[in-house]
Amino acid sequence: MVKRTKTAILISGRGSNMGSLISAALNPAYPAEIALVVSNVPGAAGLARASEFGIATAVVDHKPFGADREAFEKALDRQLKAHGIELVALAGFMRLLTPFFVNAWANRVLNIHPALLPAFKGLGTHERALAEGVKLHGATVHFVSAEMDDGPIIVQGAVPVLDGDTPETLGARVLKVEHRIYPKALELVAGGQARIKGSSVAVNWTADFDEAGAPPVLTWPPA
Repeated sequence: MVKRTKTAILISGRGSNMGSLISAALNPAYPAEIALVVSNVPGAAGLARASEFGIATAVVDHKPFGADREAFEKALDRQLKAHGIELVALAGFMRLLTPFFVNAWANRVLNIHPALLPAFKGLGTHERALAEGVKLHGATVHFVSAEMDDGPIIVQGAVPVLDGDTPETLGARVLKVEHRIYPKALELVAGGQARIKGSSVAVNWTADFDEAGAPPVLTWPPA
C-alpha cells in the first residue's frame, strides 16, 4: 500500500486548482491524500466543493485578527496540526504568509503562480506578459519562501502567446496548464521525488523519462 502524505489545501474562493488536486488524489496510488481544505473566507465556494468529496473543511477567518497576521497564522497552524497535516498546497489563498508560518512549515508549503517565475511576480501576470511582448508564458509551482512569489521552483508549464491574445484567452490557456502541473508537483513532493538542494529543487524524473531519456516538457496543448 502506498504511504500517502496528509495534505491540506488553503483557499480563499472557488478553488479551481483545488479541484485538480482533489481529482488526482482520488487515485489510491497517488502519494498525497487531500485530508483538509481550509479557507480564510467563510462561505468560500471551494468549501462546498470539498465537502462533496467527503473532505474535511475548516474556516479560519482572518478578519477577527485585524492587522495581526501572525496571530491569524497561529490559529491556522493549530488547525493544520489538529488534522495531522504534513504538506500544504496554496490554491488561490489570498493571504501573504509571514516568516512565522513559512518557518513553521519550511519546505512543506507549495504555491502555484500564473507566470514563468521569476518573471511577472505579483498580480496582473497575463496583462503584463502581453504588454512585454513575450512569446512564452505559463505557470510555476514552487516551494513558498518569505518573499512573495518566490522560493525554489518544482515544475513549470509553458504556453505560446498567440497573435490576438487577450488577458482572458491567454489566462484560460495558462489555467489548463496549471491544472496539469500542480497535481504533478504535489505528486513529486509527496512521493519524495522532489527535494530542495540549496536554492533549487532536484527532481527525480526517472519514471517520466521519454524514449530519448529526457524529462517531459509540460506545455499546452499536451502531446
